[in-house]
Amino acid sequence: MEGTIPLTYFIAVSAILFTMGALGVLIRRNALIVFMSIELMLNAVNLSFITFSYQLQQVSGHIFAFFVMLVAAAEAAVGLAIILLVFKNLRTLEVDEIDSMKN
Repeated sequence: MEGTIPLTYFIAVSAILFTMGALGVLIRRNALIVFMSIELMLNAVNLSFITFSYQLQQVSGHIFAFFVMLVAAAEAAVGLAIILLVFKNLRTLEVDEIDSMKN
Protein backbone atom coordinates (compact mmCIF):
# COMPACT_ATOMS: atom_id res chain seq x y z
CA MET A 1 0.00 0.00 0.00
CA GLU A 2 1.45 3.34 -0.99
CA GLY A 3 1.97 5.94 1.72
CA THR A 4 2.32 3.57 4.66
CA ILE A 5 5.36 3.42 6.89
CA PRO A 6 7.04 -0.01 7.02
CA LEU A 7 6.93 -2.05 10.22
CA THR A 8 10.72 -2.07 10.49
CA TYR A 9 10.82 1.72 10.93
CA PHE A 10 8.62 1.53 14.02
CA ILE A 11 10.64 -1.33 15.46
CA ALA A 12 13.88 0.56 14.78
CA VAL A 13 12.57 3.67 16.55
CA SER A 14 11.42 1.52 19.44
CA ALA A 15 14.82 -0.16 19.70
CA ILE A 16 16.61 3.20 19.61
CA LEU A 17 14.34 4.63 22.31
CA PHE A 18 14.80 1.55 24.49
CA THR A 19 18.58 1.66 24.05
CA MET A 20 18.67 5.35 24.96
CA GLY A 21 16.62 4.62 28.08
CA ALA A 22 18.82 1.69 29.08
CA LEU A 23 21.95 3.78 28.61
CA GLY A 24 20.40 6.54 30.69
CA VAL A 25 19.72 4.11 33.53
CA LEU A 26 23.20 2.58 33.36
CA ILE A 27 25.30 5.70 32.81
CA ARG A 28 23.59 8.61 34.55
CA ARG A 29 23.72 9.01 38.33
CA ASN A 30 20.96 11.59 38.79
CA ALA A 31 17.80 9.96 40.17
CA LEU A 32 15.51 12.16 38.09
CA ILE A 33 17.34 11.29 34.85
CA VAL A 34 17.23 7.59 35.75
CA PHE A 35 13.51 7.93 36.40
CA MET A 36 12.93 9.60 33.03
CA SER A 37 15.03 6.91 31.32
CA ILE A 38 12.80 4.21 32.78
CA GLU A 39 9.76 6.06 31.42
CA LEU A 40 11.45 6.23 28.01
CA MET A 41 11.99 2.47 28.08
CA LEU A 42 8.32 1.89 28.95
CA ASN A 43 7.24 4.09 26.03
CA ALA A 44 9.53 2.17 23.68
CA VAL A 45 7.88 -1.07 24.74
CA ASN A 46 4.46 0.51 24.21
CA LEU A 47 5.45 1.49 20.68
CA SER A 48 6.42 -2.13 19.99
CA PHE A 49 3.15 -3.42 21.43
CA ILE A 50 1.08 -1.05 19.31
CA THR A 51 3.12 -1.74 16.18
CA PHE A 52 2.74 -5.50 16.38
CA SER A 53 -0.89 -5.20 17.39
CA TYR A 54 -1.59 -3.11 14.30
CA GLN A 55 0.39 -5.44 12.05
CA LEU A 56 -1.34 -8.58 13.33
CA GLN A 57 -4.79 -6.93 13.44
CA GLN A 58 -5.31 -7.87 17.09
CA VAL A 59 -6.36 -5.82 20.08
CA SER A 60 -4.13 -7.52 22.63
CA GLY A 61 -1.18 -5.22 21.98
CA HIS A 62 -3.33 -2.17 22.61
CA ILE A 63 -4.57 -3.68 25.85
CA PHE A 64 -1.02 -4.43 27.03
CA ALA A 65 0.05 -0.89 26.13
CA PHE A 66 -2.88 0.49 28.11
CA PHE A 67 -1.87 -1.51 31.19
CA VAL A 68 1.76 -0.43 30.80
CA MET A 69 0.56 3.18 30.75
CA LEU A 70 -1.42 2.56 33.94
CA VAL A 71 1.64 1.10 35.64
CA ALA A 72 3.78 3.99 34.37
CA ALA A 73 1.32 6.53 35.78
CA ALA A 74 1.35 4.85 39.18
CA GLU A 75 5.12 4.59 39.04
CA ALA A 76 5.37 8.28 38.17
CA ALA A 77 3.26 9.29 41.16
CA VAL A 78 5.07 7.08 43.65
CA GLY A 79 8.52 7.58 42.11
CA LEU A 80 8.29 11.36 42.07
CA ALA A 81 7.08 11.38 45.67
CA ILE A 82 10.07 9.27 46.70
CA ILE A 83 12.47 11.46 44.72
CA LEU A 84 11.05 14.61 46.36
CA LEU A 85 11.36 13.10 49.85
CA VAL A 86 14.93 12.01 49.20
CA PHE A 87 15.83 15.47 47.93
CA LYS A 88 14.09 17.12 50.89
CA ASN A 89 15.99 15.00 53.42
CA LEU A 90 19.39 14.58 51.77
CA ARG A 91 19.61 17.63 49.46
CA THR A 92 20.95 15.48 46.63
CA LEU A 93 19.63 13.43 43.75
CA GLU A 94 22.84 11.54 43.05
CA VAL A 95 22.10 7.82 43.15
CA ASP A 96 25.54 6.97 44.57
CA GLU A 97 25.04 9.28 47.56
CA ILE A 98 21.61 7.99 48.53
CA ASP A 99 22.34 5.38 51.16
CA SER A 100 19.69 6.13 53.77
CA MET A 101 18.54 2.49 53.71
CA LYS A 102 21.82 1.50 55.37
CA ASN A 103 20.99 3.23 58.67
